[in-house]
Amino acid sequence: MLEDPSFRHAVRHRDFTTVFAMAHGHGISFNRIGEACGMKAERASKIARGEATVTALDTVERVADGLRIPGALLGLAARPWEHSSPTPHPESDDGDDPMNRRELLRGALAAGLTTAALTALTDSRESVDLALAADTDPADLSDLEAAAEAYGYGYHGQAPTRVLADLVDDFTGLRPYLDAPQPVATRIRVCRTAGQMAGMIAIVLHDLGARKEARKWFATASTAARESGDRHLHAWVLAREAMVPLNYGAPQAAARLAEEARQAAGSHPSAAASLAAAVAARAYALCHQPEHARQAVHAADALMERLDAAARADTWLTYSEQKHHVHLSHAFTTLGDTRRARRSQQRALELSTPTSTMTRSLLTIDAAGCFHHDGDTEQACRQAVTVLDGLPAAFRTGLVHHRATDLYRSIPARHHHEAAVEELRDVLAA
Repeated sequence: MLEDPSFRHAVRHRDFTTVFAMAHGHGISFNRIGEACGMKAERASKIARGEATVTALDTVERVADGLRIPGALLGLAARPWEHSSPTPHPESDDGDDPMNRRELLRGALAAGLTTAALTALTDSRESVDLALAADTDPADLSDLEAAAEAYGYGYHGQAPTRVLADLVDDFTGLRPYLDAPQPVATRIRVCRTAGQMAGMIAIVLHDLGARKEARKWFATASTAARESGDRHLHAWVLAREAMVPLNYGAPQAAARLAEEARQAAGSHPSAAASLAAAVAARAYALCHQPEHARQAVHAADALMERLDAAARADTWLTYSEQKHHVHLSHAFTTLGDTRRARRSQQRALELSTPTSTMTRSLLTIDAAGCFHHDGDTEQACRQAVTVLDGLPAAFRTGLVHHRATDLYRSIPARHHHEAAVEELRDVLAA
């Protein structure tokens, strides 16, 4: 259509009634136009009939990006996709939507967390950030709410980048539901779902080692959670965010966030309160504050015992017995309480499915840390090497690599010439 003089004339004059009408005339449904441009299909239809207009710059930019109209034609700066998308067509010859976010995200993420991939993630996050400030009216949210619940069950053996692509695609699908006036109760549902999805995206980014991006997504999740009025969701977001500095070398910052999460959760037993206490225990252990760590462990145990069955489900959004022992494993390993650490490791492994690749790897590295603490550094290194060598490439970076690196760094320099220690160093370097 960009070759059609009438279409180009309409674009230059920002005559979106003609633009949408011509796009629809070429066989593109109003559902697809609306989805691509971040609006409801009903509004796209009204624009095509001249019953609604497009004037806001934000909406003009979304139309440019959705219909792949070069920025210069609309008096805008070159759009980010113009550098990588050679042929801007609203619909491909075979009828498939070329703006399919999920396939684009999967393709971008297949090469890892490259600049292009991170840009795509940022665009998705920021689009919902903008909408969170507006009054909106979503349609049926049941599918997206169900999707958020399903994502909560974790990786299930899938590569983290694949899960990330799917999550971000569904998260971006919330944007049209945030664009129109809506009842307060419905907006609460939208914001709660946005908070859950943004938090889970942050979890995957954390697991992949993308700390800065994870923190940005946690900020979006926190905004959505606060707006939803769900204090337990907000506490969950804060507790999960605390795991970023916890696992990447800033335990004091982690302890502060964990305590903020504990305050937000309150004293009533909940998944968020239990998680916050367990994360605080790990943070205090890493801060060499054993008494505070043990007090937090005691609180986490007490809260865990009082959780109902729903809160104990094994998902990212709840707090299962398996998750509890994963946290205790790390806390006790760090404290040097290897007897209790091994007990938690054994129980967590019993409760973990064979597809829980990352969790099982972290537990095994904790077990290696116990060997090192008890004086068998050679066995510790060999166990860590076995874990790293056996991991699929998608799981060999990020959190698992960082935890194994912490083990190596805890080994005194006098042991660095030993064969097993050198082997661990070489595997980490590779």
